[in-house]
Amino acid sequence: MRSILSKRKKLMLTYTAVATLFVLGAALLVVRPGSQSEVYRPGTLVEGITNSLGRSATESSPEVGHSPDNAQGGFFREVALESGIAFRHFPAERSSQLPEDMGSGAAWGDYDGDGDDDLFLCNIAGSLVESTTTWASGPSGSNRLYRNDGKGRFEDVTESVGLLLNDFSMGAAWADYDGDNDLDLLVTCWGQNRLYRNEGGAFSDVSREAGIFGPKGFWTGVSWGDYDRDGDLDVYICGYVKYKFDPADVGKTSLQYTSAIPYTLNPSSYAPERNLLYQNNGDGTFREVASQAGVVNPTGRSLSAAWCDFDLDGWLDLYVGNDISDNAMFRNRGDGTFVDISHQAWVADYRGAMGLAIGDWDNDTDFDIYVTHWIAQENALYNNLTYVFGDTSWDSPNLRFMDIADQVGLGQVALDYICWGTSFFDFDNDGRSDLFVANGSTFEDETNRKNLVPMKNLLFQNRGEEEGFYEVGELAGGLWEEKRVGRGAAFADYDQDGDTDIVVLNHGAAPFLLRNEVGNRNNWIKVRLEGSGANRHALGARVRIRAEGLRQVQQVGSQSSYLSQNSLDCLFGIGKTQYVDEIEVTFLSGQTRRFTNIKANQLFLVREEEK
Repeated sequence: MRSILSKRKKLMLTYTAVATLFVLGAALLVVRPGSQSEVYRPGTLVEGITNSLGRSATESSPEVGHSPDNAQGGFFREVALESGIAFRHFPAERSSQLPEDMGSGAAWGDYDGDGDDDLFLCNIAGSLVESTTTWASGPSGSNRLYRNDGKGRFEDVTESVGLLLNDFSMGAAWADYDGDNDLDLLVTCWGQNRLYRNEGGAFSDVSREAGIFGPKGFWTGVSWGDYDRDGDLDVYICGYVKYKFDPADVGKTSLQYTSAIPYTLNPSSYAPERNLLYQNNGDGTFREVASQAGVVNPTGRSLSAAWCDFDLDGWLDLYVGNDISDNAMFRNRGDGTFVDISHQAWVADYRGAMGLAIGDWDNDTDFDIYVTHWIAQENALYNNLTYVFGDTSWDSPNLRFMDIADQVGLGQVALDYICWGTSFFDFDNDGRSDLFVANGSTFEDETNRKNLVPMKNLLFQNRGEEEGFYEVGELAGGLWEEKRVGRGAAFADYDQDGDTDIVVLNHGAAPFLLRNEVGNRNNWIKVRLEGSGANRHALGARVRIRAEGLRQVQQVGSQSSYLSQNSLDCLFGIGKTQYVDEIEVTFLSGQTRRFTNIKANQLFLVREEEK
């Protein structure tokens, strides 16, 4: 337990009640009948509502500058097509139905074991008013797998490895579920989910025999984790809504919060779908246990979920982001069941949650949660107060979070955006976790109802606990002014140059592959884990480092973004220091390994010792 609190945490505890009363009072002023206060409308500036906490990125210049050898003059360069990624999402015409507009995601993973991350992109094969035979007539609407050649280029190997699938694919995640030391792939769909077993570089669809194909539904986020610590990987799958198209609904509108939108595009028009937890039987099959485990979340319209040990007791807890329903936090009891602590942990937020980022923004070595939301709702940063309250026993009520987004520059700036894929990542390698947010509307373009309204993405630089975050798109180059209908986003150092790159899945368009041009001006260390037993990629292991006066922590596999998955390597920026003072790895088995005085700018492999 920390005996001394930071200045910011003291202020947060002191003013929590006052701030809560202020927000409630402000809300009453805005919505009170007959009030003269101006009601907020997206896209407008309202004094005291949209700019009272405004801040400019130029108030203090970032340490990274514009790259002199980058023709676009920015922090990242878009290189998808030149790198060999020729892909278009949803090659069809929209019919204004919810499943068409919500997807899709991307997943990084080294499927061929050659040491670099390959890229899987989910696709929606066609419109819901088209015949499925039309979808299957060619590869243009299929999911795609791009093999990384290790030199910055990708080869489309989808058909040769057996992953051609024309379907309504939403999300994807890699994991070695059968313990044979190569990554398998699970793809969620509007329809039925798919599990592909890696047979040494080629894939076979084992969905039915493994017990994953299962029920039809609107399945979205997927996250792997060994929740029962039996050595093999289990999987949690989010269910969104029970969507069913009725021609009588065409032309109808309904309210989503206070906005009138087409009835068939409003998640509130449909009952929530349950979530699924598949426990690994250890023999290549799964059994669905969400209800028995207490994580079925029947009232949540779930889009994203993340396994993470929030209370640092050695067991993976589960956080679920729900759209137009309370978010849910399930604390792992350690006996195969979970307790719902959503409200007592102060994270049961009834907003339109889309994407999740899990990381340690303030370098206090516990895990915080960033949640992206719908328009006019602000995004949330739930600061983990474990070290404030100190008690981490499983039945303690003292696991607490506080939404401090407004205090650190992440709240009001998001009011005009519909936000999706996100992640904590250190784009400038200064040792502090920055944030990226992919944006794109769910509103139809009034001049052409077949299109959705595009938006620009957001890049937040973390300038420390006292200053918080600054949106630096205006400094990051012209690329950040380009507008698309962003959805999933996934993060990896695909070119092995020591900084984190981003792929963004754009609805109805080509993806962005954003190559980082500035991060490796600072030093870094990349930690790759090799677990023992069936969990060979050590999902759930916690990696802590200490360097240049900062402590950092990551948990392998905890970042789920939106319908997406990041690399399973842990990349840490360490500023100008030449050495990492200490690396500490704690595996789910409880085994801990420590290393000291490690030279910077290298891939550092840590193996779990066999029992």
